Amino acid sequence: MAYKLEYGVVSDSPRKVIYALRVHRNVMEYWEIHDIAEQMRERMLSRYGDQAADVVVIVGTTRETLRLFGEPYSVSRVRTAMFHASLSFSPIDWD
Repeated sequence: MAYKLEYGVVSDSPRKVIYALRVHRNVMEYWEIHDIAEQMRERMLSRYGDQAADVVVIVGTTRETLRLFGEPYSVSRVRTAMFHASLSFSPIDWD
């Protein structure tokens, strides 16, 4: 299934970043979220050699419906970046 995807990057430390991947849908199954996160990790591995990429998947279309999935620490960092408006998103396609 095709999704409208955008991604952003949150700096965690000088050598570590967290990738925030936003999916513009309100309802998704857990396996779909996991699959999208794995695709993003594979993409980062092939492009940048980042084997342990932290990926947070953001699902929802409005501020009230956003849900964040990932490691608790990474989710907290992405949520903070979104709250402070320091996270900008760019379109992404898997081609």
